[in-house]
Amino acid sequence: MEDQSTVPGLAAEEGADAPRDALTGLPGMEAARQRLAGWLAEGAVGPQGAEAGYVHALLLGVRRFDTINIAYGEAAGDGVLLALAERITRYAASELGGAVMVARGPGGTFLILANEACSRERWQMFAEQLADLVALPIVRRSGTVRLSPRLALLRVVGQEAPLSVFDRLAQTLEQAKRNLGRRVVWADGETTRVGRTAAQLEADLLRAIDRREIEVVFQPQFALVGGADSAADPVVGAEALARWNHPKLGRIGAGALFAAAERADHVAPLSRHIAQGALAAARGWPGHLRLSLNVTASDLAAASYAGEMAGLVAQSGFPAGRLTLEVTEQVLLADMQLAERSLAALAGAGMRIALDDFGAGFCNFRYLKTLPLHYLKLDRSMVDGISEDARDLAVLRAIVAMARALDLAVIAEGIETEAQRLAVAREGCAIYQGFLRARPMRAAAFAALVGRGQ
Repeated sequence: MEDQSTVPGLAAEEGADAPRDALTGLPGMEAARQRLAGWLAEGAVGPQGAEAGYVHALLLGVRRFDTINIAYGEAAGDGVLLALAERITRYAASELGGAVMVARGPGGTFLILANEACSRERWQMFAEQLADLVALPIVRRSGTVRLSPRLALLRVVGQEAPLSVFDRLAQTLEQAKRNLGRRVVWADGETTRVGRTAAQLEADLLRAIDRREIEVVFQPQFALVGGADSAADPVVGAEALARWNHPKLGRIGAGALFAAAERADHVAPLSRHIAQGALAAARGWPGHLRLSLNVTASDLAAASYAGEMAGLVAQSGFPAGRLTLEVTEQVLLADMQLAERSLAALAGAGMRIALDDFGAGFCNFRYLKTLPLHYLKLDRSMVDGISEDARDLAVLRAIVAMARALDLAVIAEGIETEAQRLAVAREGCAIYQGFLRARPMRAAAFAALVGRGQ
């Protein structure tokens, strides 16, 4: 599951040569100042009220982060900052479609700048979802850390100097840290001014499917042939992902999309819509390419799911034998027995089953024994450090050996460097996906990629 640079969204332009943060590798505030100044000089900021003409800024900090260093030590604190940096950059890359920069600020703060068409309400929603993500527990060897994030937001109006922008954000963040009632505060003094209430957003979602605002994009997957050049790795399929093109809020990524669907109790219809769109697009693919679809907890909670999915596949004309259904450990927790029956029926119909995000949860090995699995799909956390950390590489080696003993092919996601690709190839992984080769793309772009023989 996944919804090209060292830092996602950071292009090689102003600020790219400025010193980076030694711990996270992110650009520092001087690089951010140069980038913002460049955008403003290019006239990125439009007149008051022009939704498409603003640069959006966000400063994120964590309350009482110093207690983590006291409780677990500075090394553990550095590890938490690294995990936090990764969560922020991944989320920004997946949710924002324009020019984006993520930078490391002072005192463990992080800055996001976005130069794209984005309403105030959409920026608010982005911040709220990011706060939820940052608040998720971070598991370290020394213990489990839970963070309490605070965020300051700003839309740059007129020709305000970058240092003034950063100063206003910093002051607002300090106010937010002292205010236990709000996580997200606007630097202009306004609090949450949501243009769409939660109820309105849920109603929007119910209409969005009919209006074709839910777009299916595809994350290409490549076979590991083991050569020195990743360009030689052939495309073997793609994972279908969802994006919501909201008419007022702009582009909404999968995280916010499914959160709204969950509140509206509309996850199953949304999942069905995504499957229909993906199967229709994949019907014209060359016969060797596979399609992967994510299965939600709402899907497996329905006793009729297996029959309905088999019907969708038959109706689409896409061969069931070329379809992979990806399930996560969290999806299986609700009703394990029902999940086993449904997945067994789907596997009996010719579909393949992948255990997704392996390594991110509790890694219950019972699933490997009882489920009709064909693939083990590693969470990105299982590959992040394999080219630098011997322990990470040892864990990967053990997982691949176990999968081989169970006759499971291993898929590695989150591959972003040639070193990671070579490492997973050496250890025997069969397939990979990640920003090293391709980001998620529209159906036409994927067809063009396949047509080029890439």
